[in-house]
Amino acid sequence: MPPATEGDWVAPQFTFHNGEQLANLKLHYITLGNPKHPAILYLHGTYRPASDLLSKDFGGELFGPGQPLDASKYYIIATDGIGVGQSSKPSDGLRARFPQYNYDDMVQAQYRLVTEGLGVKHLRLIIGNSMGGMQTWLWGQKWPQMMDALVPMASQPTEMASRNWMMRRLLVESIKQDPAWDNGNYRVQPPSLRLANALFATATSGGTLAYQALAPTRAQADQLVDERLEAPQTADANDFIYQWQSSADYNAAPGLSKIQAPVLVINAADDERNPPETGTLQAALKQVKDARLLLIPASAETRGHGTTGMARFYARELGQFMADTERAH
Repeated sequence: MPPATEGDWVAPQFTFHNGEQLANLKLHYITLGNPKHPAILYLHGTYRPASDLLSKDFGGELFGPGQPLDASKYYIIATDGIGVGQSSKPSDGLRARFPQYNYDDMVQAQYRLVTEGLGVKHLRLIIGNSMGGMQTWLWGQKWPQMMDALVPMASQPTEMASRNWMMRRLLVESIKQDPAWDNGNYRVQPPSLRLANALFATATSGGTLAYQALAPTRAQADQLVDERLEAPQTADANDFIYQWQSSADYNAAPGLSKIQAPVLVINAADDERNPPETGTLQAALKQVKDARLLLIPASAETRGHGTTGMARFYARELGQFMADTERAH
């Protein structure tokens, strides 16, 4: 991959969906490639930074010479969303007084960065993972003429509900009900943060067959738990609460018919947060003008909700989709 360029863009004034305002909203971003080339926007998952796109398993499979999203041919853009990484977030100082943002706010900020900050008026592709996948659905209906293709991954356009929301709600409540949280005014990170994060991650990502292969005995399972509980704690409790609460009112289903760009949905059959057996995704896709679904089969090599972080499982199909949409365009 070519070297990454990092930068910050500041919106002098930003108005959130609930009317709250914030002066000097900062968005940190990463780009790869030549700004004169067709632009691709990558949208990251919850609490993950934009730099995820540089990982060996993702960018290493997609952005190299001859790969589906070759960075010598495309201009790759990724930004830390509101509340994440080096972008404006509660832990910068406002704590629980930071505006209550949602996915619509995050998408609006991304749009302003792309158009006002980077001067990009059209996108060859928007590809997003998990939260970024849900935001990809929103992009497609808010600005239907702005992109040639959409690839939402590890996501559904349907209302945040069922186990997916129940686990998020429990994650947030487990921190808020810790006396150490003190309504966001803690001096040290609440102990519940580490345990809640480990519990949520284990319950909602990793893959059933993969866990059986990784931890077929109690001793091996205990070792995995110990590793997670002993891992360095880098998250901030207020940031964490905001990040997971931001999905509460997500529902891209009512606007699906507005999407004009071809859509390639990439999900995993063992995705704990978006289980295909409910049929909700398949029903929703009937409302989309041009949509196809790639469902990655479950195996000991997949990682449930985390599978789409490994592009080897879909690089070939993504390359074919890029070729198909290039011809169509």
